[in-house]
Amino acid sequence: MKVVLLAGGLGSRLSEETHLRPKPMVEIGGNPILWHIMNMYARHGFDEFIVCLGYKGYFIKEYFANFVLHRSDLTVDLADGSITYSRGEDVPKWKVTLVDTGAETMTGGRLKRIRHLLPDDEPFCMTYGDGVSDVDIGKLVDFHTAHDLDATVTAVRPPGRYGATVIADERVLRFEEKPAGDGGRINGGFFVLEPRVLDRVTSDAMPFEAEPLAGLAADGQLAAFLHDGFWQPMDTLRDRTQLEELWAGGNPPWKTW
Repeated sequence: MKVVLLAGGLGSRLSEETHLRPKPMVEIGGNPILWHIMNMYARHGFDEFIVCLGYKGYFIKEYFANFVLHRSDLTVDLADGSITYSRGEDVPKWKVTLVDTGAETMTGGRLKRIRHLLPDDEPFCMTYGDGVSDVDIGKLVDFHTAHDLDATVTAVRPPGRYGATVIADERVLRFEEKPAGDGGRINGGFFVLEPRVLDRVTSDAMPFEAEPLAGLAADGQLAAFLHDGFWQPMDTLRDRTQLEELWAGGNPPWKTW
């Protein structure tokens, strides 16, 4: 089963980092967040990736083109120009297809542009290139198969953004650090989709989250995989700092590999 990663957006809310590189290449613990996401999937045996590129996509191409180079020892024969690689680190056995899907293309349009790379008779995984989770991908795929619908979305509870002050009778009782939101669930990414879902996309300008996803819900073809574990997008510098702190702590919740 293929994994499609959306990695082409501008990432404007993280402009402190993304004016230099695409958001999926912003590093957590010395590796791009895209690398973290791919490891999450590979942990469950999904290691064939299609990455939809857009803004500064050449950064991502260069990263993977030099992936082995940067993780290996080298012997360079200057006489004939040959290079012999001696693996310094274990290199994952991933197959990564990098596709330019347009600088201005919306998420639905990006998916439509890679439709020809997907088998007609097999679902595929899809998520955004800027969020990590400890969601069990294997169970997610099994859930999708069991429900026999066109699409499955992972529904999560968003993390709280600010600490809360608990007050009674004009006195502060306690502080609660970053409580969860209002209890509602949101689209957390980590989809499983049947290829026919992409027939709902009619133009490059169509966000997948608009008409296609709303239409699937209206037609009763969208299942919700409820995830109550860790989930965190990297929308802002504050998010990036929080993820970096979790990684530095030695036990980041999304590191299941």
